Amino acid sequence: MLGGILWGSIYGANRNVVTVQSGEAKKQDLTSVVTASGEVRPQTYSNILGEGIGKITEIVVKEGDIVKKGDVLLKLENIQPSADVQAQEAGISSADAAVSASGAALKSAQATLAQRQSDYAKARYDFERAQKLYGEQLISKQDFDSSQAAYTGAAAAVDAAKAQLAQAQATLGESRSNLQQNQAVLLHQKDVLRKTTYTAPIAGLVSYIAVRVGENVVPGIQNATGSYLMTISDMSVVTAELKVDETDIVDLRNGEDVDVKIDAIPGKVYKGHVTEVGDQAILRSSGLATTQTTANTQEARDFKVVVTLDNPPQNLRPGLSVTATIKTAFRQNVVTVPIQALAMRSKQALAEAAKSSPDGTVTLAATKPDASGGSAGAPAGGANSDVPDVQGVFVLRGNKAQFVPIQTGITGVSDIEVTSGLQPGDKIVTGSYKTLRTMKPGSTVKVDNSEPKRKDDDKDKS
Repeated sequence: MLGGILWGSIYGANRNVVTVQSGEAKKQDLTSVVTASGEVRPQTYSNILGEGIGKITEIVVKEGDIVKKGDVLLKLENIQPSADVQAQEAGISSADAAVSASGAALKSAQATLAQRQSDYAKARYDFERAQKLYGEQLISKQDFDSSQAAYTGAAAAVDAAKAQLAQAQATLGESRSNLQQNQAVLLHQKDVLRKTTYTAPIAGLVSYIAVRVGENVVPGIQNATGSYLMTISDMSVVTAELKVDETDIVDLRNGEDVDVKIDAIPGKVYKGHVTEVGDQAILRSSGLATTQTTANTQEARDFKVVVTLDNPPQNLRPGLSVTATIKTAFRQNVVTVPIQALAMRSKQALAEAAKSSPDGTVTLAATKPDASGGSAGAPAGGANSDVPDVQGVFVLRGNKAQFVPIQTGITGVSDIEVTSGLQPGDKIVTGSYKTLRTMKPGSTVKVDNSEPKRKDDDKDKS
């Protein structure tokens, strides 16, 4: 009977005891970071696309070569373009000769007009003198008529010379227009010939070649780009293009320090800084910007963030995978608690727990959701429809767990800053997760910080 009474007392005392894991609020330096993955990309690169039609006859460079601006990259078959240029150059020579001939004809017409105008002036003076002499009966009617006829013929000769001059000017203008037209055609033909030899638009590394000798190249049209030939990358300034989750993008600013790890170079961390933070969300599945699609989807979104490496290694190549840790904030000597210790409780649940607690201790249970999506005991419309939740931790006071509201600051990798509500050294409940969700008001707790046994160990022992 005594043993039964003792067992009953022990069972009754331990029936409502909750086993928890504990920790403490402590002061330490805290860094808030955002982790994202991406790939190495040069700040400046150029994709060489097809500009003309032709068959590749020679590829001068190979992947990994360093080229200067203007160096020859590859050549296309150029027999027809070369012939067109030569023919057009011959046509220009002929047109230039025609301009010279028209210029000489114009000068001849100008000289003829000057001569005819001189003859006209002489004939006019002779006719005026003949009129005076004939009026005084000093010359015969025949001499007067001859003078008048010479004057009329000289005037007609001047008009004819003017017409010839105008014709010569028109011929010269036509010759010059033909020359300009031929020169424009030659410029076009030379451009076609130029497009059979591709040169480097920038200095850099030949990072990729997509074609082989003998393949045909086609130019781009309105709705399609030309043949992709190769990529030239300027590796003097190297960046890492990251995809940052939408929940982290609001914390990023230009100039923030970044630690970059390159998968191909394990064991090394390279320093960098944020140089570009994207403003447009990108759909994670398709890679399209949200403005490029009309579908209303709730899928995950990322934002592009560009990080410039301060001292990139010489053997770095575009496309290498990277993982970046961006430092968004730093606090020195602040009170922190483990992130998993945080718990959320509604104000209504806090008030009910305070009323039902015999000693006024505010501890409370996590409310269970009802069928409408709210919490049991919450007002109509959901527990959080009008009253927001309160964030806090469970503080160990003796063998009891008391819910204490706290204000938080920045979040680190495993800890979070506490700006008010706790003091350094306060003992808090850190786990387990299930225990924190179901902690009841005034619960008696037992601390057990031993490492939990794995199921595999239990099976081995059995």
